[in-house]
Parts: sequence; C-alpha cells; structure tokens
Amino acid sequence: MKDIFFDLSVRSVRLNLLRSILASIGIVIGVVAISSMGMLGTNMQLQVKDQLSSGADTIVITADAVRMGPPGSGPTSSSSSATGISKTQLNKIKLAAGSTSKIIPIDSTNTEFTLLSTSGRSSVYGINPDDITKFLTISNGTNIEGINDALAGSTIATNFNLKIGSRIRIGKDTEESRPVVRIVGILAERGMSSDNVNTDNAIVVSNDWYTNQYGGKDTYSQVNVIVKDINTITDVETAIDAKLNTDTKKPAVKISDASSRISSISSSLSSITAFILAIGGISLLVAAMSIFNVMMMSVNERIQEIGILLSIGTEKGEVRRMFLYEAVILGILGAGIGGLGSLIIGYSVVSYMIGTTESFFLPESIMYIPIGMAFGLLVCILSGVYPAWRASNMDPIDALRSE
Repeated sequence: MKDIFFDLSVRSVRLNLLRSILASIGIVIGVVAISSMGMLGTNMQLQVKDQLSSGADTIVITADAVRMGPPGSGPTSSSSSATGISKTQLNKIKLAAGSTSKIIPIDSTNTEFTLLSTSGRSSVYGINPDDITKFLTISNGTNIEGINDALAGSTIATNFNLKIGSRIRIGKDTEESRPVVRIVGILAERGMSSDNVNTDNAIVVSNDWYTNQYGGKDTYSQVNVIVKDINTITDVETAIDAKLNTDTKKPAVKISDASSRISSISSSLSSITAFILAIGGISLLVAAMSIFNVMMMSVNERIQEIGILLSIGTEKGEVRRMFLYEAVILGILGAGIGGLGSLIIGYSVVSYMIGTTESFFLPESIMYIPIGMAFGLLVCILSGVYPAWRASNMDPIDALRSE
C-alpha cells in the first residue's frame, strides 16, 4: 500500500532540492572521512603485520640499557648494555637454543657517510659474513669477502646510485681518518623487519671491520636466534630466559619475537586509527547540525500544512513519520554518495600513502564503507527526531493561524 506521508516527504525534498543536497554534502564528507581513514589505518596494520610476520621464526635478544656508538654517532640503533651481549652470554644462548637454531650476533650503529661529494646518514651493521646469507638476500653482486667489503641496502643504493665497486667513506667529515669501504653487493628490499635489522637504508660490513673501527670485540648489540621449527619458539625463549635472566628482579637481557612486536605496533596503529576516526566523526557532527537546521526550516515552512493534517484527524505518529522519512531520504542520499566516494577516495589514499592496495578489498578493510554509511544515516535520523516531534506536537488551531 502506498504511503502518502512518504510521498509528501519526497515532494518536500524535491521542492527544496538544492538545500537538501547542500545539507547532504556534510554527510558525504563525514562518511568519506570515516571510511577512508578507517581503511587507511587498517591497511597500515595489515601491511605491517604482513612484513613483520616474515620474521616470525626469529627471536631477538638485547640487553637493557642503550649502548653509545662511536663518538658523535648517538645511541646505537638497537638496545644494548654498556658492554652489549657478551661472549659468555652468547655461548649460553647457543646452548639454550640448541644446534638446530641459527645464532646470529649483530652489532649496529648509526653514522654519516660520504659518496664522492654527497653526504648521507645510515645504519651500519657488523655481521659475520657467514651469517649474512642466513637471513639476508643479496640481489646483486657477491657476499663480503675482504675486510673492506660492504653490502648496501636497496633504498640507500637507489637514493645514492650505488653500484658494485662504489667506494664510501664512513664517518663524519670532521673525522681525520675516515675508513673507506667498497660495495660488493646490493641487498634485496626487506621492508620493515621484526628482528630490528632494517637493512634497506643501511650498510652491512663484516664484524671484523666493525670492531676494528668501533671497538667492542666479542660484544654485540643484539643476537638473533632463528628457530628451525616455529612451533618451538616459546620453548626456546623460555630456555634462553632461564639461562641468562637468573636474577628475576634485574633481567640481564630482553627477549622478544615477532608476535610481541606485531602486538605492540598494532596497538599503536589502532590508537592512531581511532584518533583519526574521531577527527572524521567531527565532520559528521557538523553535518548533523546542518541536517537539523534543514529539518527545522522544513517544519517552519510547512506549519499550515501540518495544521491541516492534524485538524483532519491525522495522528501525531504519522506526522512524525513524515518528517523522519525526510531525514532518512537525506541520509540515504548522503550515505550512498559518501559510500561511493569512500571507495574511490579510500583506494587512492591507501595507494598513495602505503604504496600498495593488495589488502584494500579484504573484509577488515572494506567493512569501513558500510560502517561509515551507517553512521551517516544514523546521524540524519537523530537530527530529524526533534523537528519531527515538534511538528507532531503543534496545536492545530495555532498552526492554521500562522502565516
């Protein structure tokens, strides 16, 4: 059965089409803001999880305090005590991890370098050449053989046009004798890593070169343990903790794996996403005021019409429904356009900010579009409640007398 009150609502929207469209634009902006930002945050989390999960079989062991690198370089890129992870501790790690695990001691710092007349800054990792290929991939060139050989990360190689045979001076310009290393290989892109070894913007040298330059022989910034069977990672962590952290009040080392890092980073990204969504929600509050204003104008312009309807026996609930229909129409119009806009704008934002849209159409990402549309529609309905109530509670006599 045709609902005459719905037809009256459609007529009102059509007669004030421009005003209705302008009011709906606020809903469109709010839906797009919430949906796009929600999808961006979710895609960031999914991308981070995907990258960190590649090192899910790796346990990272560091000491508590921060060890300073060479003079003027600042703290090292990973946590370490004043003497780092000692050789004695390393031997205990090997015993606890077992013969099937790969044990990779690593030293690291952050310093400046010079290529010809161009200066830059990067991390420098000191690793035993035999250990490098156990967890890093050389995309071009060969592994380190000589004492002055080095590997360059993919990003630093691209940014500074490094080739096989390029020579780099490591250290500040003010240092009198800066050592020169020769690039013999370019590492494959690794992305964000769960093991604290971010080589894309780094230079990898042999552990002998590193200790010759910076000292600290037989001490390490961190030790990575790559387990053969990922299902045993908890047991290995427990065994290492029992061997090294004998003083429960003051643990000697920190032990972490990909799951703890993923949890920590995901929590931070979730907080950021929630904050961004809250900002997007502000635009919906502004839209709510616009819808409320339009609805109140509609009520004031139709006072005599309301008076006639009430005087011929129309129930208050039917009058309320007529104005709520109008709010729903505005909400559907704004939410529908906003949903379509969210799909287009969200895809563009994710592609630009993250560089990939491989996770964009996953349910946990795309669900923000219907969520944003639902919020937009709900805001419109709530904005129309008071105007609808006011219209239904008018005195018919007073309404007919108004001009």
